[in-house]
Amino acid sequence: MKLWLLRHGQAQPYQTHDAERQLTEIGREQVVQAAEFLRGVAFDRIICSPYIRAQQTAQLLCSTLGGTPSIETVPWLTPEDDVRSVTRHLDQYPVENLLIVGHQPLLGALAGWLQEADRTHSIPMDTASVVCLEGEFVGAGTMALCSVQHVS
Repeated sequence: MKLWLLRHGQAQPYQTHDAERQLTEIGREQVVQAAEFLRGVAFDRIICSPYIRAQQTAQLLCSTLGGTPSIETVPWLTPEDDVRSVTRHLDQYPVENLLIVGHQPLLGALAGWLQEADRTHSIPMDTASVVCLEGEFVGAGTMALCSVQHVS
């Protein structure tokens, strides 16, 4: 199984509620660049944070790539969710290529947790960065880092 983690593109700096921040024009350009890196990957499922900037990222990615599966919004992919809880949820997705669209610090911490089973180990991810992990199944310390792609 390959697990792909995509951090949302650059977002507006401030809103009354963090969940309402939207992508900037630069953020949209970053997502298109990330999509080029992901071109050719056949995603079986795409799951996404409910926050607007992540939703916009997932939608733009899908429209850029074409032919991708629908986006499933899940409430357990917000910036402060716990990696152990997210890992338990990911058991529901026994697929070959799973894309998660979300936020820091969650995604970096999740990548570290899946590699090292250590919640203090984190992979740095800029906006629109893509991390790919591979393993037989999703669990603490069960996956290997395949690649990290940052957009410019």
